[in-house]
Amino acid sequence: MTMMATRIDPIVLSGAAAEAKLVEVRADLLADRIVPFLGPELLGLDGAAPSVPSSPEAVAAALNARAPAPSRIRTSMWSVAQFIEQRRHRKTLTGWMAEIFAGEVAPSKLATFLAGLPLSLVVDTWYDGAFRSALIAAGRTDFVEVQGVTRSGESRDIWFKAYDSAGLEVAPEAAGAARTVLYAPHGGIAPAKNFLVADSDYVEVLTEIDIQSPIPDVVKERRTQRGFLFLGSRFHDQMLRIYARQITKRSAGGHVAVVDAAALTRNERRFHADMGVVLVDLPIGRATEILTG
Repeated sequence: MTMMATRIDPIVLSGAAAEAKLVEVRADLLADRIVPFLGPELLGLDGAAPSVPSSPEAVAAALNARAPAPSRIRTSMWSVAQFIEQRRHRKTLTGWMAEIFAGEVAPSKLATFLAGLPLSLVVDTWYDGAFRSALIAAGRTDFVEVQGVTRSGESRDIWFKAYDSAGLEVAPEAAGAARTVLYAPHGGIAPAKNFLVADSDYVEVLTEIDIQSPIPDVVKERRTQRGFLFLGSRFHDQMLRIYARQITKRSAGGHVAVVDAAALTRNERRFHADMGVVLVDLPIGRATEILTG
């Protein structure tokens, strides 16, 4: 069944129409015409309980267990992280985030499939480092990961750092020669424990993001002829919506998201409608079967 888009509601595909759309998306992946945009809900995709938090709310709970925050902010990852940074120091926040994401995350069947493709660009929005692990497990040495970094403690004008397949820092310009660019806009546990997580981390980013300064040039270049495929990504918080809009800005369009349509908030539906995202209302497990063939 297909529902037509309105001003606040996106197109939603279900049943046979949804499965047919994913067959098209699989062809786009194989032809490098679409960019996977991966979120934390992919954790535990293969059935095992995830060893790390799989939502911002779960990170907030893990941080709150270490330093109880006021009840009014207790469910906001960004606010709890800011509370800790202000009262305990940035090093404490980074150390606790590293503890929280220390569990090894085995690459899923979907990550393994995507890592085996010579995709030009993959966006990984979570901290667990699973897609980097999938690339390494696939024997890939032709990728560069570009991670967003906090400006806390930095005296230079810096928004991101780049790392090669061995985890060594390289000049961001080196990403231009990589077959695959893995873009982690919020940082990640590996290889250097970079975490954008506190409200203060985003203050300067959000003042510049409209003019795209925090977005790496290689991402701007590689998105222009491609759409985005959102997998395991929720946009129920304004911060997440702002980042997704800016990462996909000036791309070719034709975006698709695999979602549980009934679980979406009103703001998420409006976001997808504004972005022209076609929603594929299928369980992520079934979507994975179709995408991986």
